[in-house]
Amino acid sequence: MNGRRLRAGPFVIAVAVAAAVVLSAPLIGQVRGWIRTTFPGRFVLIVGAIGAVLLAGALIAAALRIRENRARRFGAIAAALAIAVVYSALNAGDNAESNAVERFHFLEYGLITWLFYRGWRPLGDLAIFLLPTLAGIIVGTAEEWLQWFIPNRVGEIRDIFLNLAAIVCGLLFSAGVAPPPRFEAALHPSSRQRVLRLAAVTVLVVAAFVHTLHLGHAIADPETGSFTSRYAPDRLAALQAEKVERWKTRPPPLLLQRISREDQYLSEGLSHVRWRNRQWAAGDVAAAWYENRILEKYFAPVLDTPTYEGKQGHRWPAEQRVDAATRFASARPPDAYVSGAYPYDVYTWPKTLFWAGVMAVMLGLLALTKNLLVS
Repeated sequence: MNGRRLRAGPFVIAVAVAAAVVLSAPLIGQVRGWIRTTFPGRFVLIVGAIGAVLLAGALIAAALRIRENRARRFGAIAAALAIAVVYSALNAGDNAESNAVERFHFLEYGLITWLFYRGWRPLGDLAIFLLPTLAGIIVGTAEEWLQWFIPNRVGEIRDIFLNLAAIVCGLLFSAGVAPPPRFEAALHPSSRQRVLRLAAVTVLVVAAFVHTLHLGHAIADPETGSFTSRYAPDRLAALQAEKVERWKTRPPPLLLQRISREDQYLSEGLSHVRWRNRQWAAGDVAAAWYENRILEKYFAPVLDTPTYEGKQGHRWPAEQRVDAATRFASARPPDAYVSGAYPYDVYTWPKTLFWAGVMAVMLGLLALTKNLLVS
């Protein structure tokens, strides 16, 4: 049993680093902006160079530490690098800067995984892989959730899966650098309890994230077509009236304030402004017209208020609106317009049923821990 005793020190370090990663999310945007401004055109090179130096340092430290079972341990490290390279290549987008940031994410969550792995390594069973995975998911979800509240930062479920890939790579790297002195391909009863309890917490955290970002409403309106929103129609109407009054004396800032609470109603309206302008520039008059009607009917304060994306507001000039109306009337509009403006996937699941399912899963996991104690 002494070999299974856990020390508090490694967990203090792991939690501190994880908290620093989560809480630094508001500052990361400023750091990126500073790099872009100070070194124009070199963002990808600088971030890539920093990542390369950190990775080289980790590999050198690993090489100095590994003295026995070299083939197997270096093989695990090589597998981690191969998975990271393949995953990054398959998920690379058109934006080189975003790709560089996501690759840096692998190092960030690889470090977090290593720190939690060190804490649970004495357990010597499957828990040394399962527990750091769950802890990494919780940290990644917390970071994405916080980013959603910050202007000009994006938090979404896709990035949690990116973090999960980084966690897997971190586990392979950790097992190569510091394999447990003994290992059972099973779970000791005490380890099962730890895994089940942390799994229940993970389910709760991820569910709260999905509720905040991805549960919403599909609004079908004959005048505007269909669009998705976090808000029900009556809530949108209430928010619109509220913003009309509030923005008369406290309008949104004209400069983007990265360390602040994002106004989600404003952000949602601006997403329709961008989509409208994009469709208009592409010559899709019908789509632009429908988007403009969504804005006029549900986001009128966004049209009339100067913002950091438009110092004169976002309402079409009278002549442009007349031109669009004329061209829309003479065109053949789609039978059912569906807006693509909302930047996240929206699930229209009933929230009561969603949380009932979440609670059932959590209670089931916790009940299993009780059964283990009884047995």
